[in-house]
Amino acid sequence: MVTLRDIQAAAERIRDSIYRSPFTRSEAFSKMTGNSVYFKLDNLQMTGAFKERGALNKILLLSEAERRRGVIAASAGNHAQAVAYHSTKRGIASQICMPITTPIVKVAATRGFGAEVILAGTNYDETCQEAIRRCQAQKLTFIHPFDDEAVIAGQGTAGIEMIEQQPDIDVFMVAVGGGGLIAGIACAVKEMNPKAQVIGVQTSKLPSMQVALERKEPVTLEPKVTIADGIAVRRAGDITLPIVQKYVDDIVTVDDEEIASAILLLLESEKTLAEGAGAVATAAVAQGKIPHKGKKIGIFIGGGNIDVSLLSRIIERGLVKYGRMLRLRIHLPDHPGSLERLAAVIAENKANIVETMYDRAHFGVLLGDAVIDITVETRGPEHGAELRAALDKAGYPHERVM
Repeated sequence: MVTLRDIQAAAERIRDSIYRSPFTRSEAFSKMTGNSVYFKLDNLQMTGAFKERGALNKILLLSEAERRRGVIAASAGNHAQAVAYHSTKRGIASQICMPITTPIVKVAATRGFGAEVILAGTNYDETCQEAIRRCQAQKLTFIHPFDDEAVIAGQGTAGIEMIEQQPDIDVFMVAVGGGGLIAGIACAVKEMNPKAQVIGVQTSKLPSMQVALERKEPVTLEPKVTIADGIAVRRAGDITLPIVQKYVDDIVTVDDEEIASAILLLLESEKTLAEGAGAVATAAVAQGKIPHKGKKIGIFIGGGNIDVSLLSRIIERGLVKYGRMLRLRIHLPDHPGSLERLAAVIAENKANIVETMYDRAHFGVLLGDAVIDITVETRGPEHGAELRAALDKAGYPHERVM
C-alpha cells in the first residue's frame, strides 16, 4: 500500500517540474454555503490538470532501459496529455492510444506535446486493450491513469501541498473516478492530520468506487455518458480500493445538472474554468451534499480542459435555468408596424433581443395573424416577469417556450 513516505518522496522528486497551485479562499462560496471554502486550483497545471503529478512521478522512476524503449498510455484526455508532455520533455518516446471518438482538439493537443497518437477502439476498454497489446509487443512501459502505486503517490503530492498551504482544513472534497487522486490525497492528509475528513465525489451515472466500497470489491458497471468524462470510470482500481477503504470517510454523488451548475458558478463567481470532472467536488458542496456548517472546506479543482462547445451549451442552459434568458412565443397582427411596436415594448422594459423566428403557418396561427418566437436576455426572473406583464398590458398574447 502507498505510504506517506512514498508521497513525500514523490513530492521531492517532482518539485521542480510541477506548479505549486494556489489554495485560496472563496468569499462567494463561503457566503453561499455557511463554511469557509478554499479552492485548490490544479486546473492551472501546464496541461490543465492534476494528472501531471502522477505521470511525472512514474516517468522519473523509469530505469535507463525503460526510458530507451519508451512508454505507452491509454487515455482520451488529461492523462494522455500529461504523459505526452513530461515524456517528450525528457527525451522519452511516448505512444498514446485514444478512442476513435476522441474530439480532434484533444488528439491535436496530445500530438502537440510530442506523442505518437494511435486511434483505436470505440471506448476506453477497447483502447486500453490495444495499448496493452502494443506494450507487450514492443516492450514499452505502460503508465496506468490511476491504478499504479507511483501514479497514486504522485497525485498524493497535492494533499501535502494543501496541508502545507492551509494546515487547519476540516474537510477535503475530492473527485473520484478510478481512485488514484483521492487515494493519494487521502493518504497524505490523514497521515498528516488524522482529524481531517476526506470526502469523495463521483458522478451518479458511474459511482464505481461507491459501489466497490459497498460490495468490498471492484465491480464493473455498465457504460454511461456524463459531462464528467474525466471520472467516467466503470471499475474502481484494485490498488486504489484498499487505500480508499482505509482513509476516505465518505463518498457522495452528483448528477450532470448539478455538475453543469457548478461549472457555471465557478466561471461566474471565481473566474475559474473547470471541466466536468474538475467541478464535481464543487457541485457537492454547492448542492448541500455534505452536512457541514461553519467548517473550513478545501475543494480540489482537478482540471479545466473542457470542450468549448460543451461549455457554450452549459452557459446557455444556465442562463435559461436562472431566468436570465427567456424565449417567448408572441401572437401579433400580420401587418406593417406590428413588429416595430412589439420591439418598442421590449426595449422600453430594457430586455435585449438576441434571436427571433417569424412564422405565419404553424403553431395554430389564424389567418391575418403571425407568431414570433423571441429570445431575450433579462436581468433575472423578476425582470422577466415584468416584461411579460408589459406584453399583457400592451395586448400581446404570449407563452413561454421551454
